[in-house]
Amino acid sequence: MTASAGTSITAEPYPFVLDPAHCALVIIDMQRDFLEPGGFASALGNDVAMLRRTVEPNRKLLAAWRAAGLLAIHTREGHRPDLADLPPAKKVRGHGAITIGDEGPMGRILVRGEAGHDIIPELYPAPGEPVIDKPGKGAFFATDLHAILQNRGITQLVVTGVTTEVCVNTTVREANDRGYDCLVLEDCVGSYFQAFQDAGLAMIRAQGGIFGWVGTSSDLIAAIAPIEQTPALKGAA
Repeated sequence: MTASAGTSITAEPYPFVLDPAHCALVIIDMQRDFLEPGGFASALGNDVAMLRRTVEPNRKLLAAWRAAGLLAIHTREGHRPDLADLPPAKKVRGHGAITIGDEGPMGRILVRGEAGHDIIPELYPAPGEPVIDKPGKGAFFATDLHAILQNRGITQLVVTGVTTEVCVNTTVREANDRGYDCLVLEDCVGSYFQAFQDAGLAMIRAQGGIFGWVGTSSDLIAAIAPIEQTPALKGAA
């Protein structure tokens, strides 16, 4: 047995009431180019250690989520090999020495099918877990995520991944506008900048949870852990 509908989880600005049968875990963009040394983010001068701290909490959460038999969904930001879905403004923004579509340390940067675009081994999707390839920051834009969630009867999302202020925040805002309740786990989301991490979480839980709730993975794992069965009396038939 697992947590039942109505399980209260400690969160801000007030407890999140979990309904496991109608809740999905959405892990945002835990991709090699963003999290591994030598990837695109590292080449831009970012400290990937700021994001790597989220790997172990996400790994433990994903294992518990799978053990409870709940739906997990993964996203990847990236573009078609012909870059037909890449807006010119996104291609040039940042004025970096290398940009989307260029050859990087792990193949063409943020191009679907390249090694750097793929999800890190520690959190690799299991067979049957949907993977959403998105061309933008939000997981709902130009994807079939909303259709998948509707078909599964999902009304709640647990959101983790990177980065807190960009793809996580954008996805939560998109989800909010579509009527989903979102719980963001602060130890399972990360930014290259601590100030952005703090601000991104503050924006979600502000004004009575304007976009959702903020909690921790330990509280959620405890809520979905199998309920221990009372041992049978010794000698009972």
